[in-house]
Amino acid sequence: MFIAHLPAGYLWTCWFLRRRFVADVPSSWYWKLMALGLVGSLLPDLDVFYFYFIDLRQRLHHGYWTHIPLYWFLLFMLSLMAALILKKLGLRSAMVVLFFNVCLHLVLDTIVGKMRWLAPFSSRDFVMFDVPAQYAWWIWNFILHWSFFLRLSSLPGQECYLPFRCE
Repeated sequence: MFIAHLPAGYLWTCWFLRRRFVADVPSSWYWKLMALGLVGSLLPDLDVFYFYFIDLRQRLHHGYWTHIPLYWFLLFMLSLMAALILKKLGLRSAMVVLFFNVCLHLVLDTIVGKMRWLAPFSSRDFVMFDVPAQYAWWIWNFILHWSFFLRLSSLPGQECYLPFRCE
């Protein structure tokens, strides 16, 4: 999903911060949490560099560890336990924002991209809608698919959140 991850991460993080679900975090942290949310919404796609430059597009990049939910869950649990042991509320809030944006990314990828939600226990792919390969340049297959317009529809809703304010 080319254009959905960053806008969706922005909207979700705005909603999260506006609802004050971030417990006892000073307002100076809000911009840091927003930045972390945006990074989290893109984090699973860091494997694209490996996909293009090392693996040379041999396997679908959704099969790499950055797209395996269990790894993110374990990382989240470890960091959350560390934050609780150290009694760092800011770190706990940061991990929640980061993890939920990563999860949002993975859910959005499931709409038209194959995801292995049960990995490493199963190699079964989950996808809501298949995008048929009709065009030589693979990007056209996604841009001209109806789901691309679904992604575009999320963009106007962001006007109500620009510029980001925590009031």
